Amino acid sequence: MRLILIGNYPPDGQESMERFALMLHSGYQKAGFTSEIWRPSVLFGSRQQAATSGLGKWLAYFDKWLVFPLILRWRLLDKSLSTEGVRFHVCDHSNAPYLKHLPEERTGITCHDVLAIRGAFGYADAYCPASGLGKVLQKWILHHLSRAKLLATVSQLTLHQLRELTAHTVPLSQDWRVIHNAFNAEFAPLPSSQAAELLSQAGLPPGRPFILHVGSGQARKNRALLLRMVQALGPRWQGDICFAGEALEPDLQQLADSFGLQARVVSVVKPAHTTLLALYTACEAFIFPSFSEGFGWPVIEAQACGAPVIASHIEPMPEVSGGAALHADPTKPEEFAEALLLLQDPATRADTIERGFANARRFEPQQMTHNYLELFKVRKDLSYAS
Repeated sequence: MRLILIGNYPPDGQESMERFALMLHSGYQKAGFTSEIWRPSVLFGSRQQAATSGLGKWLAYFDKWLVFPLILRWRLLDKSLSTEGVRFHVCDHSNAPYLKHLPEERTGITCHDVLAIRGAFGYADAYCPASGLGKVLQKWILHHLSRAKLLATVSQLTLHQLRELTAHTVPLSQDWRVIHNAFNAEFAPLPSSQAAELLSQAGLPPGRPFILHVGSGQARKNRALLLRMVQALGPRWQGDICFAGEALEPDLQQLADSFGLQARVVSVVKPAHTTLLALYTACEAFIFPSFSEGFGWPVIEAQACGAPVIASHIEPMPEVSGGAALHADPTKPEEFAEALLLLQDPATRADTIERGFANARRFEPQQMTHNYLELFKVRKDLSYAS
């Protein structure tokens, strides 16, 4: 059996999708199969970074949507790829137009979310407004995605939303199912001494409690809620607020200033993996107040590192947390504040952490690999390499 993964255009820098492709590649190999990744070549676009506007953007489109489909068709002239022993896996739903150029009965695709697609159709709860060109592109993606015979979504919510969007176009012989994401790196608690050193290097005062947010400054990530919840706590909690990921946006800095919290805010921009582990390990609580997600990797990352999680009550966060997090309304910072106070009780905190560890075990890579092989109708008694 040979599995060919269709990856992303390198200059686009889609790190999570690259990690997902590599995770599948490794998983298939450990399961005893031949695996390889095909990516669009950089012929006309910039090799250094993604172009988001102007001529560079259109040259990248030329590479992705005109040249690479021709390359796919040329490669498929190889008769060795026309056998039942070869499967194709498009790793990112945004590449759904490639489905047209691959054998539909032997090709599957992973849909990580439909946020941009729903944004293109005017759904405000997606928190992904689209430009004019973006609307055309997302509807084109949906057109091809809706015709997939083999498809996995990473959450029940995403499957439900995709079925809503494709109610009149789903193929009769479809096999669409939920396959949860797995960890795309190692996540486990760090020894306290190592964590303390890394936190000090990141600018967090030794011994001072802090709450943590990991992610971007996109509106749907709702980073301002952490400031509002600390404001609501007042003197009842005097720790710091750590934002890891993208640099603080000006509006967030201004809000911190207006609340008098600027001295208690720490920004860790694009932390290295070990620093991220230290942050998860040492935080008093991981806060994930997102309005809109396809899966929500940070929830299980935090749980695997022993952080108690307080997350939005909007799906798919409860699905991913497995009921092992505290959930609150992301429009109500006072609910998040009260949840943090609940965690001051040692028994509640210990129970939340222990259930988080148990939930994280559901997302081991071997299980995800097994589920994808089942989707591809691959029959084998899997024995993984150690």
